[in-house]
Amino acid sequence: MRQLLYPKIRIVLIILPVAAAVAVVAYLVMHRPGPEKETEAESVRVLRVIEAPVADLVPRATGYGVAEPGQVWEAVAEVKGTVVEMHPQLDSGEIIEAESILVKIDPTEYELTVARLEAGIEEIRAKISELNQEEKNTKRLLAIERRSLNLARKSLERQRAAMEREAIAPDQVDREERNFLQQQQKVRQLENTLSLIPAKRKSLKASLAVNQAKLDQAETDLAKTTIRAPFDCRLSNVNLETGQFVRAGQSLFKAHGTAVTEVEARFRTEQLRNLLDTDKRSRFQPGMRTDTFRQLFQNVGAVVRLQNGNWSADWNARVDRVRETMDAKTREMRVVAAVDRPYEKAQPGVRPPLTAGMFCELTLSGPIQPKKVVLPRTAVHQGTVFTVDHQQRLRKKQVTVDFVQSDFVVLKSGLSGGEKVVVSDPSPAITGMKVSTTADESLREHLLNISQAKEAH
Repeated sequence: MRQLLYPKIRIVLIILPVAAAVAVVAYLVMHRPGPEKETEAESVRVLRVIEAPVADLVPRATGYGVAEPGQVWEAVAEVKGTVVEMHPQLDSGEIIEAESILVKIDPTEYELTVARLEAGIEEIRAKISELNQEEKNTKRLLAIERRSLNLARKSLERQRAAMEREAIAPDQVDREERNFLQQQQKVRQLENTLSLIPAKRKSLKASLAVNQAKLDQAETDLAKTTIRAPFDCRLSNVNLETGQFVRAGQSLFKAHGTAVTEVEARFRTEQLRNLLDTDKRSRFQPGMRTDTFRQLFQNVGAVVRLQNGNWSADWNARVDRVRETMDAKTREMRVVAAVDRPYEKAQPGVRPPLTAGMFCELTLSGPIQPKKVVLPRTAVHQGTVFTVDHQQRLRKKQVTVDFVQSDFVVLKSGLSGGEKVVVSDPSPAITGMKVSTTADESLREHLLNISQAKEAH
């Protein structure tokens, strides 16, 4: 009996403490206080901003092109012959002054032709002078013979009157009439001689004109044996030697004028239009006449810049003209700017002469457009910008872009200047969210400088 009771007591003693512990835990769980609720704090984004700057804008457009001489002259032999003399500096790359004698071709053949024609002309002039004298003499003889004819006529009339009175024989009248007819024949011969003189003179003058034309041509050919530089130039492609025989029409060398160097660069139509004042923009259109283009762009400045490694050089230029056609592929207009006296502006080690083949940057600058609001291109998102109000909350504003230039935009409306504009990525951008701002003064200063052309783009 006692053996059966002891195991049951042990089981009860084990179960009771466990049950009591479970009951205590359940009680504590059911009656413990709940966790304290914490108030959720509003998240704050940190964004870079600038105060929207208002600048006196200098609109600019940049294009690229290759420098070419404003004048190119190809020396061509216009007459044949042997080269007997050459300029001592006749070599590629040399600079030659205007009117310098570059090449002389043997003139002997052309000098002989000139001498022969001059002699022929003198001979014809002598014949004309002789003919004029002959005409004068013939006129004097004709006057005498006409007087003699008049006397013979009177004598014949008297003889006929005497014969009618039977005072003389008829054979005397016949002799007198023969004398009259002979005198009349002399007058007719002199008159015929005078009538032929104008035709002879005309023929001689025609021969004189032909020979004079030949002489002029011969003198021209003789002058062409000396080839002179038509303007200050720099030689290229020279391949000529003294004693070399040249044919008429043979190319001898080329020369590039040093007075003007041109750079032809391509620009989009809107780039050029944005350089103009508002009242001139409506007159701007592709295909305009050169004089109209010059009138519109007379106040537009131009600078040609050469960048080569760690150094650069620039030249003030002038907008000269627009080419007759647009680029067929890019639909860009081709503008030609001219640099006057590029060789005179050269400074050793600082600025080289602007020569043919240099790849250059052409920057056009329009008149100042005052009080324009400018922003970085990255700050404008499909016609909107993000600003920060006085309560440090994000706002979205609609803006109208007047035009885009380089890495900034010019606004037409939407901002008046001074607003805090977000220039960093606000994504995800939630209107009204709390933000903390950091002013990017270096970006604002850079924006003001490039918009006012105080530093390169």
